[in-house]
Amino acid sequence: MELGRLEYLQALVTEFQVTDSTGNKRRCSLGLSVSSVSSHTRPFSLAEAKEQVLANLANFAYDPSNYEYLRQLQVLDLFLDMLTEDNESLVEFAMGGLCNLCLDKTNKEYILEANGVEPIINCLSSSNEETVVSAVTTLMFLTTPRSRAQTTALPVVECMLRFSLSANRRLSNLASIFLQDYCTPPQVEEARNLSKHTAVGIPLPKD
Repeated sequence: MELGRLEYLQALVTEFQVTDSTGNKRRCSLGLSVSSVSSHTRPFSLAEAKEQVLANLANFAYDPSNYEYLRQLQVLDLFLDMLTEDNESLVEFAMGGLCNLCLDKTNKEYILEANGVEPIINCLSSSNEETVVSAVTTLMFLTTPRSRAQTTALPVVECMLRFSLSANRRLSNLASIFLQDYCTPPQVEEARNLSKHTAVGIPLPKD
């Protein structure tokens, strides 16, 4: 990086907060390159510019050497805030960023203390496969003796039972691991019995 690591990440956070429809110029100056977002030959819209920057922050969240800087810059709060956005791409990148970060014990505790489990559970109803996969994986990483009651609440277990029957092998395999490794047999049985008497559930993501 031409700039120091902290300064570069600070520039990304600032870019996200103040970006406008002329984001194309900033994209060049910061050297952003995100495979998750299509390349453009026209100026970015506000939404597209924000997606580019958030995707880059999520990519940097993959590297443990960035964790301390991302906490300092309150990027965990930024990701959590984005989970309630209407823009599905912003939710996808924010959920992916949290998934990358929560392997770290300090980050995990921060997300739990910030009441982050509920908005993550809500992401299970997304129609975006990547968002759902990241949400399921994140709930696994966030499960502790203290948080288990929330991360494996009955609606979550019901959802995992439905996901385990999905034709989407990636999702069904992940849900099966969740049920086997993070839920007790009585929890699974209770959810299975309840599912027989109700059609209400979290919808499956689109293929």
